[in-house]
Formats: sequence, C-alpha cells, structure tokens
Amino acid sequence: MKYRKLGKTDLDVSVIGLGTWQFGGEWGRDFTQQEVDSIISRSKELGINFIDTAECYGVHVAEKLIGNYIQNDRREDWIIATKFGHYFDNEKFDRFPSWSTESVLQQLDNSLKALKTDYVDLYQFHSGNNEVFNNDDLWTALDKQVKAGKIRHLGISLSYNEETHVQVEKATDVNASVIQVIYNRIDKTPEEKVFPSCERQNLGVLARVPLASGYLSGKYKPGATFGERDVRRKHDKDEVAEKLRLVEEIRKTEVPEGVNMAQWALGWSLQHPAVTSVIPGCKTVEQLEANAAAADLDMVRDDHPQSVQK
Repeated sequence: MKYRKLGKTDLDVSVIGLGTWQFGGEWGRDFTQQEVDSIISRSKELGINFIDTAECYGVHVAEKLIGNYIQNDRREDWIIATKFGHYFDNEKFDRFPSWSTESVLQQLDNSLKALKTDYVDLYQFHSGNNEVFNNDDLWTALDKQVKAGKIRHLGISLSYNEETHVQVEKATDVNASVIQVIYNRIDKTPEEKVFPSCERQNLGVLARVPLASGYLSGKYKPGATFGERDVRRKHDKDEVAEKLRLVEEIRKTEVPEGVNMAQWALGWSLQHPAVTSVIPGCKTVEQLEANAAAADLDMVRDDHPQSVQK
C-alpha cells in the first residue's frame, strides 16, 4: 500500500480507502456484521487505514457496523471519516436535511455513539448548499468540538456545481482541511476549478465514486439493467445508456490489455497531483482486494506531491 499526507492535516492515509455507502443497504443488499468484519479486517491486512462513512448510510447503519468492529481493534490504527447534514424521523430510514447547529451537534454525538469511539478523525459537511454552509455559528460550534477532542479535522464533502464552488474557496476560512468530491474518468469536472483551489490551500482531496457508481468496474456492458433495490435503477435511462457506451469505448481505447478495468480507473484518479486518496466501495473481500491492488499500478507514482514513505 502507498500513503499520502492528507493536505495540511497530520494524517497519512492509504491511497486506497474503504467507502462504506454499500453497508447502509442501498446498493441491493444488506450486510451482516460478519461480512463487514471480514472486509475491514482484510483492509487492515492490505494496509488500508482510511474508512469513509456517513450518518445517512442507513440510519447510522454503516457507522454501527464499523463501530462494532473498531471497538475490538486498535482505534489508533484507523483514520475514520464521517459526515453531517441529515437527520432521521423517529429512527426511520426517511432522512432529511438538518443543518441547525443544535442538530449537527446531536448528529455528531449520534455518530460517535454508533462508531463506538470518542473522536472522529475527519468530520465532513455533507452536500449542503451555500445558504446552510454560510453559517458562522455552525462552524464556530464545530471548532469548539475540535478543541474538545471530539473531532480531529473538518472537511467538506461536495455535491459539486458552480454554486458550491464557493465552499472550496472558503474551506480554509471555516478551518476545513479536506475536500471530498466526485472524480473519475467519466466525470472530470473538478479538474477545472476545485483541484487548483485545493492545491493553493493545501487541502487534502478524497475522490469519491472513483468507479462512477460501478460503471467503470468493467462488469457492465451496454444494455445492462439493475435490481429493484439498486440505487442505479433510479438513474436517468438515457444517461445510463450513454455512460455504458462511453465505458465500453474507454475499455477498448484506454485500458491496457491485461489490466483490470476497475484497478485502472482507480489508478487513473490517483494520477492527479491534487488527489490524495480514492474511496471505492466494495461488496466482497474479493472486490476489496482488487481495489487495493490498484496501488501497485505503475500509474500510481511514488513521486506524487503528497507521497509518504513507509
């Protein structure tokens, strides 16, 4: 495994992280504790030390599954990131945006309880608009939580568009050290404005959805369909058809012969000098192992600006 310094933080993160949206049950199946334990345990063996989760991956479901494992392991071996901005109606799966300072502080306590930890390494503003972002009281309250030791670092997980680009520009002002944004071979939007700003501010960059919601996994051909519980079933049919067509073209013209397409796609994102780590999800230990192997590709260079020698 290779490691990179996460922006201006003191965290050295594995270039391949573990994304956990799938643990919440929205990608076609529910996970048992044993399955999650196997995935996290194998992650550690492979040198992965970074787990990204969120309050809304289920009703803290993903966090609870992670916490049940972490409580029996060495907490200091893990860099755990979660997010805030969504609350739940009477513990139902119905989630709704909730950005008041009081609500966010309650969400933090709920996440810490679910994760069975006293602190979270990275706490991220989760896909909110500029109106809720520009709340000095919220960021002041979060800074107090940093000083209290409940949060080590703050970050911003963007739902990126032209409007929210201002959040990247203001990251340092709100004491955020990390930007998380969708970045992959199909969606290269952050290269224009997000990444230059991150490099100027020395912000860590987490590339989420690096496999483009699985379209870049190499498993799906034009005409593929998805199961009833799979979130991709909700995607626009014309957009899905175009993505599958583009992926097939990329496979034929860009992916070297004999190279696993998913690994190539992860390596592609990691080539950019602004990107610190990619956070693909996985449903099995085998998928996890394939993801981790991307760190060994020649395209994941040791001379990356954020490289840490271990």
